[in-house]
Amino acid sequence: MKHDRTSDFLYQLFALIIAVIVIHAIYVTVIRPNARVLLAQQAEAQAAGESMVVERSIYIVIKDFEQETCFILAVWAMAIIGMKARYGLEEKRLLAKPLLEVKPGTSILPEDARKYSRPLQALPDNEREFLLPRALLTALQRFGSTRNIHNASSAVKEVCETESDRLDSELSMIRYIIWAIPSIGFIGTVRGIGEALGQASRAVEGDIVGVTTSLGVAFDSTFIALIISILLMFLMHQLQLLQERLVLDTQSYCDVNLIRHLQVR
Repeated sequence: MKHDRTSDFLYQLFALIIAVIVIHAIYVTVIRPNARVLLAQQAEAQAAGESMVVERSIYIVIKDFEQETCFILAVWAMAIIGMKARYGLEEKRLLAKPLLEVKPGTSILPEDARKYSRPLQALPDNEREFLLPRALLTALQRFGSTRNIHNASSAVKEVCETESDRLDSELSMIRYIIWAIPSIGFIGTVRGIGEALGQASRAVEGDIVGVTTSLGVAFDSTFIALIISILLMFLMHQLQLLQERLVLDTQSYCDVNLIRHLQVR
């Protein structure tokens, strides 16, 4: 399915901007204030020498900038996946419609190609750019000009293969985001370990609060990043499955509703 690249780019840009605004607002108003309160309570208890079991609150686990960035990228990726899934479902619904209305036992001759092309050309602009109408129209035009059934069948296959390659290439941004999220988590790990090493002298003197906090940053950032990447990988594979089934169903539709009815005298 062809779409206006400018509108898709604007959608992705606004989706990123909204994700940044919403996630950052949640962090500023909810997550970081609660994390600061909990960390202050733990620090006071340790300074007073009280024995306590430190509970890892979700606010503390996700409070750092690396986790915030991971959530922003995750929301952005899910917005892109949702857009592409909606396009795929719209195309899939078209497979249930009788676009050609060829009755069983009817033969389509090369002279009839133009007649059967008219309903496809009369579709609304957005539907005419769907994969199925393009495949049917290309096959009919090829059959009408070459008077060869094999050429018509090859035309359907070529259109579907080209669409499959295009759909796969458009997933590159999602793949990049899924790769970037664990990388950002590892950046948090390196930063946390570096901070912990910088406070090693204080730990030797007995003040381990700074070291434990920094090590918490190190491990929490990677933990959150890996969980998010697993979720996004699942969603992306579901999207790929939808797109692959769409291409295969389109080929099957063309074979059953068009190719088998073609006949040359």
